[in-house]
Amino acid sequence: MRIVSLLPAATDIVAMLGLTGHLVGRTHECDWPPGDLADIPAVTATSLPEPLTSREISAAIAGDAHRGSSLYQLDAAMLEELKPDLILTQDLCDVCAVSYQRVNDAVRMIDLDTRVMSLEARTITGILDSIDAVAALTGSESRAAEIRTDAEARLAALPGPVTGGPTVLFVEWLDPLMPGGHWVPEQITYAGGRSLLLGPGAHSTPHRWSVIADLAPDVVVFGPCGFTPEQTIDELSVAAAQPGWADLPAVRNRQVWVVDGPAYFNRPGPRVVDGAEILAAILTGRPDSRARRAPAEAG
Repeated sequence: MRIVSLLPAATDIVAMLGLTGHLVGRTHECDWPPGDLADIPAVTATSLPEPLTSREISAAIAGDAHRGSSLYQLDAAMLEELKPDLILTQDLCDVCAVSYQRVNDAVRMIDLDTRVMSLEARTITGILDSIDAVAALTGSESRAAEIRTDAEARLAALPGPVTGGPTVLFVEWLDPLMPGGHWVPEQITYAGGRSLLLGPGAHSTPHRWSVIADLAPDVVVFGPCGFTPEQTIDELSVAAAQPGWADLPAVRNRQVWVVDGPAYFNRPGPRVVDGAEILAAILTGRPDSRARRAPAEAG
């Protein structure tokens, strides 16, 4: 089977199912597993220059020239040449990847006999269901069952819902402030914390930074979508400049953390379980190397 993944999370799923050898096309943002994708052609590109700050990216998305998935170009000629049997895409977020509708339109225009599957998980269970769905189309059901069993066992081993547990603000975007939504509140709950602003499955929307002072989070975790930890640290001044920031319990107690959002929190793929484990390590005072305490000037 020839597979094209138009979503980094789908590439993660393909790899976890042991199907990387069937992957003939990917996005320009696919970066996992490291070293395994170098020879697989990218069939997408972005019109955004690099590097940009979160504010500059937000302004570009809101501008007249960019609307949703118009940020991304799909190489239809290459797609036709690759002749995939299965294309994996999404219709969950217009600014995260090429949309399901655009892919369907492209497939019709080039007259490919291709199955297009849209992955639209909003919860951890939904992510595991997506893995099962891809497995059902690729004959890898037994491997999917192993992945689900392992994920459920690891999640069950975490502290889980804790009455009176620490309040956690997960920041998925800095400027404007957007809290982590969809599966992130569940990750926080599994880790033994209480998610602020959003509940399980909820779509994130912009919030004013001024609401944070009233929430007084015990822990703040920064994992912006598409940003490396280094890029995130470079932008923490946005948060530190907000009125009342220095007085937050999380800042006073040095409980401000930076994590790799794309790897463990932003993408609806199997590594969200790792993300829950990272949060649990933070909340229980035994953070692992995948979490960095923010510099003192930011918390």
